[in-house]
Amino acid sequence: MTNKLFFKLCMIIATSVVILFYLLNQITNKTEEGMSYLSSDDKQTLVTWGKKAERLYLLDDQVQLDNWLDTLQKQENTWMVIAKFNVEHIAGETLKSDHYLGYNLGRNIDWQIHLYFAHNPVMQIPFSDHKTSLLIYLPSRMKPGAYWKHTKITLQIIVPTILLIFLSYLLYRYIMKPLNQLNIATRDFSKGKFDVSAKKMMGVRNDEFSELAKTFDQMASRIGEQIINQRQLIADLSHELRTPLTRLDIALEKESSALNPSENIVRIDRESKHIRKLVEDTLTFAWLENEQPELKQESLELIDLLDVLIEDAKFEFPNRHIISNLPDSALICNSSHRAAGQALENILRNALRYTPEGKSVSVSITQNSSSFELFICDQGPGVPEQYLKTIFKPFFRIDTSRTVSSDSFGLGLALAKRQLATIRAQVDAKNIIPTGLRMTVYFPKQ
Repeated sequence: MTNKLFFKLCMIIATSVVILFYLLNQITNKTEEGMSYLSSDDKQTLVTWGKKAERLYLLDDQVQLDNWLDTLQKQENTWMVIAKFNVEHIAGETLKSDHYLGYNLGRNIDWQIHLYFAHNPVMQIPFSDHKTSLLIYLPSRMKPGAYWKHTKITLQIIVPTILLIFLSYLLYRYIMKPLNQLNIATRDFSKGKFDVSAKKMMGVRNDEFSELAKTFDQMASRIGEQIINQRQLIADLSHELRTPLTRLDIALEKESSALNPSENIVRIDRESKHIRKLVEDTLTFAWLENEQPELKQESLELIDLLDVLIEDAKFEFPNRHIISNLPDSALICNSSHRAAGQALENILRNALRYTPEGKSVSVSITQNSSSFELFICDQGPGVPEQYLKTIFKPFFRIDTSRTVSSDSFGLGLALAKRQLATIRAQVDAKNIIPTGLRMTVYFPKQ
């Protein structure tokens, strides 16, 4: 590993965070500076007051000037005074020496007003003689930065949080994109597309994910080659086995048609048929396992299918009784008559095979809003609890608990389970008290 992804992420995160907080600091300072000046309306109001004070001052009407200053002070809840530049009091409140700022008695209305001062500043509006000025504590309603606290919280907390969330989202997309591509490649591979290439999906990307994609492609290529070779081997085996079996069947047919065929010939004929059935079932099972097809081609009337299967079973097992309790109709959409028929035939035969002569097998159906449940119950010896799931594995037989006939290879239930899976149906097994086995098949209606 070269840790390329680590260095990329470090570079992205470090650079982004530094740039982010640098820009936020610059924006915060500019915003604070912009909010530190009086508004145009407030400036105009102060200028208007200065002109009014100057006009009364020039009229030399001390009483009227004091009355106007007193009224305005009460109205604005502030302090106002008229004084000369040498700190000589003329009218209004008593002039305080701590208001003297050196060259100025107060702040010019165009100056910046710091937002962190606890007290409002003294504003100076000079008269036209430039020797006399109106001094006024800036009214609270005119103090700039009324929304500075909210703006500061927005700029220092809310905006960085939003931007960091956006950065996290971009990093998430950057990391999840190759993971999604690997997921797509894995899903395609699981569906049998053995030529899938995860590295090709990632393009020119060159980091740990691309290395993982290369490893995946190597694995997929090797496993795909093995599966293809396995399929070819099964196909070749099928051809090679069927040809001599066909010749053997023809020869046995001629010998069996003689007037007095020997016992060995009859035995060979029976075993030949068993071998043929074993080969065909094994090939069918291998195809279902490898391809895992889904057959959704036709509507299926389950009751009609069961009627045919039950009639055939009665003919094949005349010494067993079949009790059916079926509704008038059980229509299934997007199913397959062939897959369902072969699966149910295997399950029904399995139940009859292990039911003693004179005993019965029951077949019944219940339904709910989304599915039909088919129950096939026998009166055989049942299956040990630890094997209830194992009986659906190929070539699995329990000779000690269930009597196995010579034409059973342990493939019937395994085939049935996989055939039902092609039409989205499921099957499970459960013992019946005091004896017997109940097979439940779940068919979705749609």
